[in-house]
Amino acid sequence: MKKFIESIQNVWKIEELRNRILITLGFLLVYRFGAQVTLPGIDATKLQGLTNQTDKGIGWLIDVFTGGAFSQASVFALGIMPYISASIVVQLMGIAIPYLQKLQKEGESGRKKMNQITRWLTIGITLVQGPGYIYNLYRTLPADAFLLGFNSFSFLFSSVIILTTGTIFAMWLGEKITDKGIGNGISLLILVGIVARLPQAFTQEFSSAVSQNNGGIMKIVVEIIVWLLIIIACVLMTMAVRRVAVQYARRTVSGDLESDLTGGNRQFIPLKLNASGVMPIIFAQAIMFIPAAVAGMSSSETAQSISTRFQNIFGWEYNLLFAFLIVIFTYFYTAITIPTNRMADDLKRSGGFIPGVKPGVETGDFLDKVMSLITFPGSLFLALLAVFPAIVVSVMGVQAQWALFFGGTSLLILVGVAIDTIQQINSYLLNQHYDGLMKTGKNRKAVA
Repeated sequence: MKKFIESIQNVWKIEELRNRILITLGFLLVYRFGAQVTLPGIDATKLQGLTNQTDKGIGWLIDVFTGGAFSQASVFALGIMPYISASIVVQLMGIAIPYLQKLQKEGESGRKKMNQITRWLTIGITLVQGPGYIYNLYRTLPADAFLLGFNSFSFLFSSVIILTTGTIFAMWLGEKITDKGIGNGISLLILVGIVARLPQAFTQEFSSAVSQNNGGIMKIVVEIIVWLLIIIACVLMTMAVRRVAVQYARRTVSGDLESDLTGGNRQFIPLKLNASGVMPIIFAQAIMFIPAAVAGMSSSETAQSISTRFQNIFGWEYNLLFAFLIVIFTYFYTAITIPTNRMADDLKRSGGFIPGVKPGVETGDFLDKVMSLITFPGSLFLALLAVFPAIVVSVMGVQAQWALFFGGTSLLILVGVAIDTIQQINSYLLNQHYDGLMKTGKNRKAVA
């Protein structure tokens, strides 16, 4: 513990790192403040219907991604989700559109153009989602909650403009955190929304277990132990890699004679067990909205039954299809984000090869086979992690809001963002000749 405190002190000694941390905290505070500002024209005391909509299930997931702004009818009600949707669309379009493929190969200039396209697409998606959110307010809140009148065009128009502005501002905050702060700004904005819900969910679970004689303190202890074990497993999955050995030829020159020897440096290509991160879960959750939405368009008894079943994220039908989609999307997203053929070409051009495998096409096939083999257990573990909240609800009797922290998108984002932020802080500490956060706090001497 003493070593850890010394490491924290070392963090504060580095002026640039200290300033970046303070800037990050300041921007996150602004975002959290904005999430509490209700849209003009809505009575903030009459949001109970909207709050009930986000107590559990899909509504809870939307509220988490918006940092609680969805249930507050806030100016940040759409949060950063339109930007995430636009980023996914641009990334997928990069597979089929030659212009985007060209931009991806242009380095920094291409990345800036891709970001600009993403920003404009974000505005377009927000202008579509904004009226949908206002319609949901009309359907959920009582008529007297609208101070400008129910179904007022002035309220609709102004609210859509404000929601779009709020999303653009949140996007700007995320980009500024990335540039001037610590870690990925967009992920940190989502992280603070998840963390903001954690104390309330745990307090409700604790109150239910103790005051209602529903297992008592022992149940809480068991739940915390299980939760910590899941976090450890999630960290191990996030950090797990399959190292593929790579040999680089050593070039020697003797007079006019030049030869390549295979006694050069040995390095590794780290292929991650879960290379797709949280994206398969996000894709699968987007698809899982469709069955309930389509069935809800019909008034037949069968359609209503299907709609009810697929709105219950703790039901076995929902989770069975959810897990299957996650496995499929894990393979799909890994295939488009890990270009094994390009890796093989780059390796060949740099004079590297995998021992026992011919450079070029055979190397690409070998890397593709390895990725397929390690993606299978990774996808199964990801699917298990995604449906684990439903398991703890049915087996341990955990309340819905607390159960959603036992897996799925929220836990993966918590773990992934925490690891990414710690790694960035570690890089600053090592550059200043300090040990990282995960090591001892002893100062390291600079090498002359």
